[in-house]
Amino acid sequence: VSFLHADTLMADLRTLLLEIDAPPSDAIRDAGTESRRRPGDDRGGYDQASWRTRTLSLATRRGAALDLASRLRAPRLGLPPVPLPAGDAPSSEQIALGRKLFFDRRLSHNGTLSCAMCHIPEQGFTSNELATAIGIEGRTVRRNAPTVLDAAFLERLFHDGRETSLEHQVWGPLLARNEMGNPSVGSVLERVSALEDYREGFEAAYPEAGLDMETLGGAIASYERTLVTGGSAFDRWRYGGEPDALDASAQRGFALFAGRAGCAGCHPVGTEHALFTDQAFHNTGVGYAASMGRGGATRKVQVAPGQVLEVDAAIIAQVAESAPGDLGLYEVSLDPKDRWSYRTPSLRNVGLTAPYMHDGSLATLSDVVDFYDRGGIANPLLDPRIRPLGLNPDERRDLVAFLRALTGGDVEALVADAFAAPIGDPR
Repeated sequence: VSFLHADTLMADLRTLLLEIDAPPSDAIRDAGTESRRRPGDDRGGYDQASWRTRTLSLATRRGAALDLASRLRAPRLGLPPVPLPAGDAPSSEQIALGRKLFFDRRLSHNGTLSCAMCHIPEQGFTSNELATAIGIEGRTVRRNAPTVLDAAFLERLFHDGRETSLEHQVWGPLLARNEMGNPSVGSVLERVSALEDYREGFEAAYPEAGLDMETLGGAIASYERTLVTGGSAFDRWRYGGEPDALDASAQRGFALFAGRAGCAGCHPVGTEHALFTDQAFHNTGVGYAASMGRGGATRKVQVAPGQVLEVDAAIIAQVAESAPGDLGLYEVSLDPKDRWSYRTPSLRNVGLTAPYMHDGSLATLSDVVDFYDRGGIANPLLDPRIRPLGLNPDERRDLVAFLRALTGGDVEALVADAFAAPIGDPR
């Protein structure tokens, strides 16, 4: 009782009451129930002085494992069949092995960073709290972490499209100096082979090959291929024959999306399914503006809820690391016309995967709609489909309502499965 001071006890009780009385976040309101689909420390509305913490207790992280292998063969409303390498579905053992690897920090050079620390399940398998990712030892990563949800359908991977298969993509972050920091393929394989809890796993999953570059990449890709999400409100309305699945605002938003706003030109919607990406690359002006230093003489810096300061950009430059250059697809193709072009992302689950654009520079869906309504950022290579739209406030709200209706009906189950995943030996 000598340390159980009354003020300390009351502070603890007030903290617990904050969790009980806290208003739900946007993600929870979208789901209609208590939801796992949100950051643990939700900063939604942090730009308002009325912001209050809505931190989740770790006690809410209750896992429920899925039969992930069966998901690869089961049809998902609104989606085509999942593409499989060589037509062969991975085994349950391969998927389980890949899921464990995805959450294991020991894959990074100093044992501190896992794939899931940039692709956070409860944050749409991306990171809602960072515009651009942070790698090993806090190193700067120049691009936003794209979601892994529905990545199985992408023909080109990374924002610049430099890889064409999930199996090969895995090695990009593993070997990048500013991501997981491993010096070589061999160093990764040597470290994993020395871990007792993986020896039996690779033998069971790949009895003929065991652990090698292909099987490690294949295992993680096998797990990522199961992260497919159909059955959104839009899917039920358009493909499932449920006329009331989409509210009136979202229906008006879809009419704009497919019509006057022209969004479907890059995010097409088919008669039987919709990936919401043309699998192509476009210049919207975002990369151009950053490359040309068109950020203005001052920058807004938020220091507290509702408190923003205008800071001289020269002062920030004195203490900040210089932003690395980024020319997009040009870095892969070396074709000058590809400067500042980036892969069209799928819009599925876009309501969960803020912030947006390749550099995370747009914080909300409203910001994205406003950006395209203004016609992007003018530059000599601007995609001709990007033009001022002249939308009124109600139309912009309807477009946002439609985008929020693209959240898959099984995201919650995938997050729960991720919470049930083994994360390696904590020692």
